[in-house]
Amino acid sequence: MRLVLVGPPGAGKGTQAEFIAAHLSVPKISTGDIFRANVSQGTPLGVEAKRYMDAGKLVPDEVTINMVRDRLAEPDASEGFLLDGFPRTTPQAAALDKLLADLGTSLDLVLELVVDDDEVIRRLSGRRTCRGCGKIWHVEFDATTRDGICDRCGGELFQRDDDKPETIAARLREYAEKTAPLVDYYGAQGKLVGIDATGPVEDVTVRAIDALRSYGG
Repeated sequence: MRLVLVGPPGAGKGTQAEFIAAHLSVPKISTGDIFRANVSQGTPLGVEAKRYMDAGKLVPDEVTINMVRDRLAEPDASEGFLLDGFPRTTPQAAALDKLLADLGTSLDLVLELVVDDDEVIRRLSGRRTCRGCGKIWHVEFDATTRDGICDRCGGELFQRDDDKPETIAARLREYAEKTAPLVDYYGAQGKLVGIDATGPVEDVTVRAIDALRSYGG
């Protein structure tokens, strides 16, 4: 099965991607992993991407899409894959459709993790990171025994700038402007399935897998 996972920041895409990919026995492919692999290996695309990144600029879609093309052409993706974090915009989605057509295939399904903005802010703004060991805790869902102190190493906990409500709100606005239109794009193709992404991680995974089974996954 060839699958794309979409949803706002804080929807749990990374976690669910791992479980779903394992269930389907396909590789989980994220743009972050692809970028790191190309940069660390010094591939021509990696060198080009690093030039933009070092300058504080966004890597152009063309470079990103070519990296994705190379990754999807690898043997482990021949029977299917799960894309996490790509596409992020409708132009990228159109480019992905063309890329897959060139490879003689197409997407089977796009799974949308549905969660409202208030829940996203609740999830992300409650995160606290340990300055010592880097473990992430949550003031509500995974609290430490002592307030502000890591149970693992005794280090001080802090709230990253990315986890502050005002930053999360800005990320959600960007998602609504750039990525949410993917829902309409794939909906028009009849490939979109939305699932409720609230509640325990295990419950969300069950809903996702049940949805996939309905489509032969």
